[in-house]
Amino acid sequence: QVQLVESGGGLVQAGGSLRLSCVASGRTFITYTMGWFRLAPGKEREFVAAIRWNSGITWYTYSVKGRFTIYRYNAKNTVYLQMNNLNSDKTDVYYCAASQEPLRVRVASFYDHWGQGTQVTVSS
Repeated sequence: QVQLVESGGGLVQAGGSLRLSCVASGRTFITYTMGWFRLAPGKEREFVAAIRWNSGITWYTYSVKGRFTIYRYNAKNTVYLQMNNLNSDKTDVYYCAASQEPLRVRVASFYDHWGQGTQVTVSS
């Protein structure tokens, strides 16, 4: 049974940084693509970043390029999202997701497994 557990969310001031973690368990993820999505109140789930575990190829949504970095640490079966220079007055729940071969890495419906989410609040 696949399990994804996120952590690292919290309250941070605008311009600050947070690192989110997603620990994956239940199978071998070397052939998986891991994604981070976020959900703001009243909005649809939004793609943030993704990484193909075996190759390390990454994708980002335009608004976070240069500020966020997704990477994985194989020995710990963990995917990270380093977030720098966070924008103010935003509260989002960040979700980790996994899919073996998503046809479209930026689309939530192509991911089969999801974590429970971790909330990030950026204050001005």
